[in-house]
Amino acid sequence: MVVGVSNYDQARFALDQGAGGLIIPSWADPGLLTDEGRNINALRAEYDRPFSVAIDFEGGRVQRHSGVLGDFMPPRVLAGMPPEVIQGTGYDIGVSLRAHGINVDYAPLLDLDVTNLDIVGDRSFHGAPDEVVRIGGLFSQGLFDAGVTPTFKHFPGHGRASGDTHHQLAITPPLEDVRGLDMVPYGPLLERFPHASVMMGHMIVPGMGEDGVPSSLNPEAYRVLREGDYPGGVPFNGVVVTDDLSGMRGLLDYTPTPEAVKRAIVAGADQALWSSGTDLPYIIDLVTGAVMSGEIPMARVDEAATRVQQQLIDGGL
Repeated sequence: MVVGVSNYDQARFALDQGAGGLIIPSWADPGLLTDEGRNINALRAEYDRPFSVAIDFEGGRVQRHSGVLGDFMPPRVLAGMPPEVIQGTGYDIGVSLRAHGINVDYAPLLDLDVTNLDIVGDRSFHGAPDEVVRIGGLFSQGLFDAGVTPTFKHFPGHGRASGDTHHQLAITPPLEDVRGLDMVPYGPLLERFPHASVMMGHMIVPGMGEDGVPSSLNPEAYRVLREGDYPGGVPFNGVVVTDDLSGMRGLLDYTPTPEAVKRAIVAGADQALWSSGTDLPYIIDLVTGAVMSGEIPMARVDEAATRVQQQLIDGGL
């Protein structure tokens, strides 16, 4: 479980409950990054187990706490820069994140900007899959060189969705159309970066598993990603994290956060993410009960924990 925390005390509480990861949301106290003795680095010194700390930091309009971590150009602008600048920007972002205890970046975005969807827009590198692969690869290499794990998002592809999942559930073109275009960047990048993470989006893909189920809760979406069942796809055994299960109206209108966390783990998520961080003890009890009843097989929990642990080892934690 990856939960949002606003300050040092909330972070300690989440870790004491057994959360495996934290996410630093935009509304967090910047002191969580800067206050000596009460920041993420202090928590890392205090706890004798590794844990992930993630943030949304793409550059441009999605860069949390830029007053502390730095201000970087939007991905679309970065895409027009020379290769060394693209990779160097990824590295500079990674160095700043890592210095503040953050070891996972929920970037780069691989969604294709092909329908002028505002939520994608200049967050997208390009509308052509090969260019997204080229630019995303350079940016990701920079993050890796700085010791930060990149996260490719939002599988299976948000670029042609019917709207913004922050506000309502969005529907993509049919599965075969999405396979042939939106998923294409993932194969080459996951082949090159098998230790990256992938974020599973909330989009509904017609023809993918049960009708009307968001990808983040849909076992078939995880199967397609794991098996590389799309053009140029490769099998992927790294960490898959959900998009936010608490801060996006589309998903909340479908099911409340506690049930979404449970269903995401059943479906195949290795990390269930909710930025509000609320109800953590209750959700832990809910998931534990589902394991004890057999609704969530113990093998599902074991494989998820193993992947997360391996990512932390690969990241030097």
